[in-house]
Amino acid sequence: MDHGNDQATAEAPGAWRTIPRAKTYELVVDRIEAQIMSGNLRVGDRLPAERDLASMLEVSRSAVREAIRVLEARGVLTSTVGNGPDSGTVISGSSSDALNRLLRLHVALTNFPIDQVVEARVMLERWSVRLAVANASAADLAVLRKLLAEMDDKSISRAAFNDLDTAFHVAIADASGNRLVADLTGAMREAVRHSLLAAFSETAEWEKLADGFRSEHHAIYECIASGDGSRASDTVEAHIRDFLGRMPVLLPPR
Repeated sequence: MDHGNDQATAEAPGAWRTIPRAKTYELVVDRIEAQIMSGNLRVGDRLPAERDLASMLEVSRSAVREAIRVLEARGVLTSTVGNGPDSGTVISGSSSDALNRLLRLHVALTNFPIDQVVEARVMLERWSVRLAVANASAADLAVLRKLLAEMDDKSISRAAFNDLDTAFHVAIADASGNRLVADLTGAMREAVRHSLLAAFSETAEWEKLADGFRSEHHAIYECIASGDGSRASDTVEAHIRDFLGRMPVLLPPR
């Protein structure tokens, strides 16, 4: 049997495939994502010009344009208008903000019970603080000390304290050297930001509560600075779990 024609008509791996005219911009997105997943497109590579891409995929330019807008919103592409060497649509390597935003909204909209968020944070942050102990640089430790000093200022608002608290935990994740861990940590914290602020505003013993958080943050820092990964993990877990115990308003009614 002659398989020559079959081989000739088979698509090469990663080849741009045309899209039936009845399809929409979502399939253009799929084609571009397939090129990225196959390794044919990497960070810094440029997409073909809008007109050329529309011709290659046999779709309208408006479908290509909408697909590019979607992927820009996801942080995958960056477009620059003009005719110079820096113009065009480029595969972006700075998708952390988009990932953070997507995760934050998903966690918030799914409305996970706060105790499930706590369990997820415990698992994530026990790991990230251990990595921070192993990988934190002098610059990372300086960032943590600066955040602690700002949180120690008792004149700051509850909202400012909450933002610094979030920044402290994200800075630990940053020090771990794992960007995905940092994004997940930030997304989970931001997803419950409004709930935390509401709980802070309702507590009648804010200064006592804040002093406890300050003390625990300093203890976490000391574990990282001294290189004690095991104690750092246990201290972070106790801090996260104790927080929920101090803020019963966050718990759903039984």
